[in-house]
Amino acid sequence: MREQRDSDISRLSTNQGKTIGLIVNPVAGMGGRVGLKGTDGPEVLQEAIRRGARPVSSERAALALKRLAASASATPFRLMTGAGALGEDIARAAGLDPVVVYRPSPGSSRPEDTRKAALVMADAAVDLLLFAGGDGTARDVLEMVSDRVPILGIPAGVKMYSAVFATNPENAGSLVAHVMAGEPKVRFREAEVMDIDESAMRSDQVSARLYGYALSPHERHLVQNAKAGSVLNENLALDAVARQVVRQMKVGCLYLLGPGTTTRRVMIELGLPSTLLGVDAVMDGALIGADLNEQALILLMEGHETRIIVGVLGGHGSLFGRGNQQLSAEVIRRTGRENIIVITSMDKLISLDAGCLRVDTGDADVDAMLSGHIRVHTGPDRSVFFRVRS
Repeated sequence: MREQRDSDISRLSTNQGKTIGLIVNPVAGMGGRVGLKGTDGPEVLQEAIRRGARPVSSERAALALKRLAASASATPFRLMTGAGALGEDIARAAGLDPVVVYRPSPGSSRPEDTRKAALVMADAAVDLLLFAGGDGTARDVLEMVSDRVPILGIPAGVKMYSAVFATNPENAGSLVAHVMAGEPKVRFREAEVMDIDESAMRSDQVSARLYGYALSPHERHLVQNAKAGSVLNENLALDAVARQVVRQMKVGCLYLLGPGTTTRRVMIELGLPSTLLGVDAVMDGALIGADLNEQALILLMEGHETRIIVGVLGGHGSLFGRGNQQLSAEVIRRTGRENIIVITSMDKLISLDAGCLRVDTGDADVDAMLSGHIRVHTGPDRSVFFRVRS
């Protein structure tokens, strides 16, 4: 096996251009729409499959590679990857000719495969290691490569708080192309790799940890920032917004409240329990569904006018596609753009590095529908129109 791997790597040196390493976590993101908040651990993966979850990371990685492949004629590059679903399949589907440098052993675990493949690529000194997954995958990659090679994430998980992710798969492909071309507008920075304990999340607790810093390419409009915190003045303003939202709730209307402390304020004003990192449903002041997945939300929406209440995810500026995949493209489409209520603080908007809010639902038509300017409520009787980009 090692001799074959060394032979494969040596073949790369006969070509021209820089080298990209590609790792796809095949199960990343499967827990999102079914309300599991992640897929860390075999038991959670099996539960996700039982609930009807389907793989999404390969589709997300394919979008990035399609964008990257379009630049191959202008800027040749070499690609090394893992066998089959670890990257080889989608690379070939994109018209690329990858060199397979890692093949999983029978019975190996997916995190083990990610770590071993990352080590092979770091030892081969790739110019950039591109991976598809979430924060757990980012942790596994960082553990093996440290600061030896730069890394970039294709957002494909449920939890993506780390600053090593592109804003969407297509932008990941574009950024890699810029790196391969040596464009001066691309800088490399030390980007935070963070993760939240999934078991704590399922108990409605947030336990975040900074695992380290990774060298990562940065271009302002193509990558996200790490999750930001809040301050006292923001909290006071958001409490007032929550009270106003409750006063204006319509009789007979279904309200879907997204994850986070911002939307939790609305539930507190209603005197209802809430799921901090899940999606709850309220009608006429009563809780009619807690911690709901995509299918449960769609069933509740039948025959009801619906509103979505959502906050902005920290430094990412994300509305949809980060930690709230239960509010899927289909749920958003049925709700309608005009029925989305966005709540956040003015301080948070000002601090957004990209100067806009982001959506990454996995559906190009829905992302386009959401793009433009949207009203954002920042205080009682105070709102601004802020740009949304896909």
